Amino acid sequence: MIAALRFDNQITCMPLSFLDASPSIAVIVVAAVAFAACTLILQTLVRTGLAWCLATDIPNERSLHERPTPRVGGWGIVPVAVIAILATAPSMWLVATCAVLLAAVSQIDDRRGLPARVRFAAHLVAVVIVAHPAHVPWWALAVVGFLMLWLVNLYNFMDGSDGLAGGMALIGFGGYAIAALAGPASDLPLGLASAGIAGAAAGFLTLNFHPARIFLGDAGSIPLGFLAGALGYWGWQRGVWPVWFPALVFSPFIGDASVTLLRRLACGEKFWQAHREHYYQRMVRLGMGHARTAVVWYLLMLAGIILANWALRFSFMGQWIAVAGWAAVVVAAGAAVDVHWRRHETRHPEHPEQYEGPC
Repeated sequence: MIAALRFDNQITCMPLSFLDASPSIAVIVVAAVAFAACTLILQTLVRTGLAWCLATDIPNERSLHERPTPRVGGWGIVPVAVIAILATAPSMWLVATCAVLLAAVSQIDDRRGLPARVRFAAHLVAVVIVAHPAHVPWWALAVVGFLMLWLVNLYNFMDGSDGLAGGMALIGFGGYAIAALAGPASDLPLGLASAGIAGAAAGFLTLNFHPARIFLGDAGSIPLGFLAGALGYWGWQRGVWPVWFPALVFSPFIGDASVTLLRRLACGEKFWQAHREHYYQRMVRLGMGHARTAVVWYLLMLAGIILANWALRFSFMGQWIAVAGWAAVVVAAGAAVDVHWRRHETRHPEHPEQYEGPC
């Protein structure tokens, strides 16, 4: 039995024994391999026509696109991300397993549609499995679990414009990797796993940036949102970063989805129905287009990640001042979009049905 345990430990440590030799080279290799693998998978699906058989998005009056597009991004991102996690951070096998299960449920939803209660139950089970047990008070665990569950769903809400969700994944998980590898409390396995997911997102982006040839789909957006929350939680539990760090990294996504949801609830609207009232959707419709909207979001998120990694070296009070300051920046950005949107509505009163207001 002792020999078996030693053998199992050797197998678990083999990937890291190679990667420990040079972390800087290892992160480049992991990201590059993930990028190449995801690109190859997705290019193959598109060129063979199989992408159209797996899941296709048909545009409607609420869509920002005009032609049917395959929703197969998850078929490239998820397997590559899961393999990257298992190869570089074997102790996170439960996270990888839950991501696969969520991808499977979401693929069924992409193809045939599933009741909201079934989808939500799968999300809840995955979050509970990963978040429990934890050495924190039950109320803190409940709050963190709710935020993780929200992150799973909001990533799906924000997958509606060319290059947006894929770019956010590239930059967001890249921010995780930088903090885990170069932060005050480094964690090589977490950093390499994050780099692998970022590399896979970059591969998807080669086919998703405007004009997009494929979309992420629920099979991609749901697991990505889950991984953003799960890796953020993992880093917090291991002391790699404070609890505010993942929220600041993905703050543009969180801010847009949260404010839009609250606005729709206040107006008595059915928040689960498709719409075009997100800030990024309004930016596209204001004339910025998909590409420029995506670039603006990239810059905003990149600035937040630079601040987040810098703030890791601040005092406790300094960290929360930085968080409050960045929250003010995100609010100001949203207010600027609101101002332009109201002006746009005023200038086009003859077509009110095309320009939905807050209520």
